Formats: sequence, C-alpha cells, structure tokens
Amino acid sequence: MIEQIQHKCGIALVRLMKPLEYYQLKYGTWRYGLQKLYLMMEKQRNRGQDGAGVVCLKFNTPPGEKYFHRKRSLSESAINVVFEKIYKQFIKLEKSKPALLNDVHYVKKNLPFAAEVYLGHLHYGISGENSIDAVHPVMRENNWKTRNLVIAGNFSLTNVDELFNILIELGQSPKDFTDTVTILEKIGHFLDRENQALFDYFKGKGYTNRDISGLIAREINIAKVLSDASKSFDGGYVIAGMLGHGDSF
Repeated sequence: MIEQIQHKCGIALVRLMKPLEYYQLKYGTWRYGLQKLYLMMEKQRNRGQDGAGVVCLKFNTPPGEKYFHRKRSLSESAINVVFEKIYKQFIKLEKSKPALLNDVHYVKKNLPFAAEVYLGHLHYGISGENSIDAVHPVMRENNWKTRNLVIAGNFSLTNVDELFNILIELGQSPKDFTDTVTILEKIGHFLDRENQALFDYFKGKGYTNRDISGLIAREINIAKVLSDASKSFDGGYVIAGMLGHGDSF
C-alpha cells in the first residue's frame, strides 16, 4: 500500500432466500427485496452522490429471456431517478391491469425487476471519471449463464498498471484503463478458466453440452475464482457481485 484508503462508493446486495410468492403472502408484496435494497442505498446516500445503479437477477429463466436488468443514472438525485425508472413499469401495469401487479407468475415473466437478487451501487467520481460507464454495477456478458459476471465495488488499488499488463500478457485487449475494468476482467479470466475446466471434466464423463451447463452451475467454485483473481490485488477494496446462474458474493 502506498496510498491512503479513503471512503468512496457504497454498495448493497440483497439475495432473497425464498421464492417471490413467499414474500407476496407474508409481506403483501413481492417487491420486498427491492424495497430493502432502496432502504440500504438510501442510508448510504452520502457515500456516493455522483450517480447510482441497480442490477437485478432473475432465477430460472428459459433460453431467450433476459435474466439481468440494469438501470443507472448520473443525476444529482440518482437513487430516486433509478428507482423511478424501475417503478415506472409497475405503475403502468397498476393503472392498466391492477390485478396483475399481484400475480407473481405474471410479474416474474413480464416485469424486469421482479427478481431474486439485487445489487446496488452509489458512485463517487474520482479523477474526472464521472461518466455513465464509471457507474456500477458493471457487467461481463456471455451466452453461458455461469460465465456472466456482474460486480459493484469500492476500489482503491495501487497496482492498476501491473494488473493491466497482466491482462495484456494473457492476450486480452482491455477496453479501458481503469481499476473497474481491470478487476472485472481479472475475475472474468479465472471465471472462464473454472468454467472450461468443469466443461472438460464433464465432457470426458460423456455428458451432453446442455447437461453440462447445469452441472457447472451446481459445481462451480466461486470462492476459488475470487481467491485466484485477487492474489495480485494491492490496495483496499470491497466487491459484491453475482453470476448469471444465481451465485452471489
């Protein structure tokens, strides 16, 4: 460490442990998790006043349907703006077909933020990086659920140059020179390696590709991925994230 760690961005993660139907019956709303996320972010409002973002993850979506949804804003009242965008479709449905707003099966399929995992971020801009691309959560997308990665964090890394060069040595061509991109791609590299190792193992056992996707989701070791990726991190950081099949950390 050669730089003083300072308070910067805020993060919040909500992972529901039961289906949305449970919260509808017990609390009278399937939006229980989303409401908790708002309260957690509101209490951290002072941690980042340059922007805010939210990503949600839906479980058990069939092929052809989105399972990640994201809203971000750079406005002065970014938290309010983000949640107004999220609730806009809820309000529209409530006005046109109010009964459907309490139909958990309908909203899970048709409303973007009817989900089981929520990740929120409050952005504190530094070094002139106050653009929408700097607002977390950030995403590394792929057609395989277990290769999808979303993170939000508070970083104060002192060796970004070193980490950037490691990515280049791996053959990558990072799209930006920031700690956010560097960390995302560093974790993503080891996530890809873990996926490939599991794929090769199960393929050797004679499983079909479709079966292997489910087996990888069950067996993937996200703790190992994070441990391997962070060995070369130097500095202070806190990171929350999720994978497309449902694991969160």
